[in-house]
Amino acid sequence: MMATSSNPTAGQRQARRTPKRPASSLAERWTTIDGFDVFYRESPEPPDAPVMMHVHGFGLSGRYLLPTAERLADEFHILVPDLPGFGRSSKAGALLDVPDLAHAAARFLDDRGIEKVTLVGNSMGCPVICEFAYHYPERLERAILVSPAGGLHNQPFRRAMGQLTKDGPREPTRMMRVATPDYLRFGVSSTAKMFKALTQYPSLERLLALQIPTLVVIGDRDPLMPGPARIQEVAAQTDNHVLVVVIEGAAHAINFSHPGELSHVIRLFMEDLPIIDDPDSPGHSRMYEIHRGVHHPPRKQGGQAQPPLP
Repeated sequence: MMATSSNPTAGQRQARRTPKRPASSLAERWTTIDGFDVFYRESPEPPDAPVMMHVHGFGLSGRYLLPTAERLADEFHILVPDLPGFGRSSKAGALLDVPDLAHAAARFLDDRGIEKVTLVGNSMGCPVICEFAYHYPERLERAILVSPAGGLHNQPFRRAMGQLTKDGPREPTRMMRVATPDYLRFGVSSTAKMFKALTQYPSLERLLALQIPTLVVIGDRDPLMPGPARIQEVAAQTDNHVLVVVIEGAAHAINFSHPGELSHVIRLFMEDLPIIDDPDSPGHSRMYEIHRGVHHPPRKQGGQAQPPLP
């Protein structure tokens, strides 16, 4: 569990530094959770709409999630926090592991007065969501796991670093301008400790145990993920609510590189509509389902429920 001390040393409190220029149309705010100063972004005037919180990946802040989050702000009450120890939020005195981060996410929602939520994660954010579902199943409406990382495919550490090295050139060049300050702020020591925590986390077990509608989105150019055939094989191990979608041409940071396609898929998933390509995101990317669990809500088309894909 997270430390509950209000002592500033518990979160290595430092001056709150809001970005000089807003990174999106979302409002930039601060709060304090269990002694940690937490920076977050939120829909400027939260509508009376379902809450959707975006959870960042390893060593990063929520900034790279904004292109997708911002596109969904007209339909959902959007929250994008920097979890304790990441981004502009307080450094963690004792490094948080995956369960700690899941509890921190719950405390953050408590602070905002939010009981139920849909969580959208990228990379490390996906194990955090799975752990949140394990401890707080009654609070999670739906789970959206984008490029879920942290399993055997990313071990050992040297292999994961090689995968990240391959991924870099496949991401938009502007991603480096966003990610580099976050990685430098996170630090080498925290990187090694957090990777160890991820290797000890039962990612696959938690994923297969999910009992809520779950969307998994992968890119076919992501070196940190197994190929679509292996993903489909894993998803078929359980008759749960998992829907798996591939975005062609995407690498690991889909929330940043393909926000039009991803936000389109998320909208379709939230409405239980068929996964079809987005006419408003032209180019070489193409989206398609490769698995739909038998207990996943049936597809709807023209207001009528459709049977699952064969």
